[in-house]
Amino acid sequence: MVSLTRHAGLMRDKTSEHRGRVAPVELFFDLVFVFAITQLSHTLLHKLTVQGLVETTLLFFAVWWVWVYTTWFTNWIDPDRTPVRLALFVLMLAGLVMSISIPSAFGAGGLAFACAYVFMQVGRSAFTVCAIGTASESNARNFQRILAWLVLSGLFWIAGAFAEGNARLALWAIAIGLEYFSPWVGFWVPKLGRSTTGDWDIDGHHMAERCSLFVLIALGESLIITGSTFEKSAVTPATVAALVSAVVGTAAMWWVYFAIGAERGTHHIAHAADPGRVARVGYTYLHIIIVAGVIIAAVADELVLGHPGGHVALPALLAIVGAPVVFLLGNGYFKWLSAPYFPLSHLAGLAVLAVVGATEFQFHLSTPLALSLVTTGVLVLVALWEWLSLTRSKGAPHHI
Repeated sequence: MVSLTRHAGLMRDKTSEHRGRVAPVELFFDLVFVFAITQLSHTLLHKLTVQGLVETTLLFFAVWWVWVYTTWFTNWIDPDRTPVRLALFVLMLAGLVMSISIPSAFGAGGLAFACAYVFMQVGRSAFTVCAIGTASESNARNFQRILAWLVLSGLFWIAGAFAEGNARLALWAIAIGLEYFSPWVGFWVPKLGRSTTGDWDIDGHHMAERCSLFVLIALGESLIITGSTFEKSAVTPATVAALVSAVVGTAAMWWVYFAIGAERGTHHIAHAADPGRVARVGYTYLHIIIVAGVIIAAVADELVLGHPGGHVALPALLAIVGAPVVFLLGNGYFKWLSAPYFPLSHLAGLAVLAVVGATEFQFHLSTPLALSLVTTGVLVLVALWEWLSLTRSKGAPHHI
């Protein structure tokens, strides 16, 4: 504990010129989550049922939560310090165990998943309490409250691992619900009180860049799945068209997020009067929707590459149309934080997708490939709309 008692040495120096820098060890840590995203996509692909969707969503919430809490951790604690790097390496190992266990989390791998997840959440928070010490009383007390909530949720995670079927699902839903609910009540704990967003003295540039990088991870994983699926498929005009649609759709999602949203979001949080609130709403919560849209898109692309022709089954319809809907909703609400209006381009795209989805559900007019080409076209049109609006009014792209 001697190294941890030198509290100032483990805290980020937010007055230095490198205060917003993402350290190489943080990028190294993210590599585990490339695998986690792949596991989630494959799990959903092989369980395209209501039960499978619920279970995969819960696992996705857990994966995102452990990653984003680690991002908050490295926002305060200096990842270039040796004890912090070692802590991240340990978290990587636990994260690898968690990722490996994702496909069997609601079966034989439940205990491994729960133990790895709880170890990461509780262990990292306990380390943070020790690392902060007396250097920042408000942050130390904040992490004491966080630790208390994570210990409580951890009991439900472990209990769920020893249950089966819907009992496990219910206990884990309580656990993740406690974790997602706790920030909204300031992690209130008897005698320790509650935190406020004003207590969260964060580096906005760092938070924005970390979350942008996670979106990039998800987009990259989508391309990996597309390439590996195409490599196993027969080369036909239909599969080539499906490949092009998938790549163009991924590029359009990149454009929709990075061309305006990411940069404007970074400026907004960096100059916000209460950056902690922006980080909680815009980056901790709303980015869940954005990343979920990318993951669903990866599933849709694999479905289309595997079966480009024939009838569009309901699961495929929900994936192909649902992916851009979820993605545009997440981006729209995220951009709304730094603009007076929900983007008109996103509203138009959502309206078109609603018509396309309803028409296909009612009349069954399309093949999976044709539907994919249409939804990709919608994403491209939204990206072009934003680009044209930005070039016409670079100073205030508020109505895009």
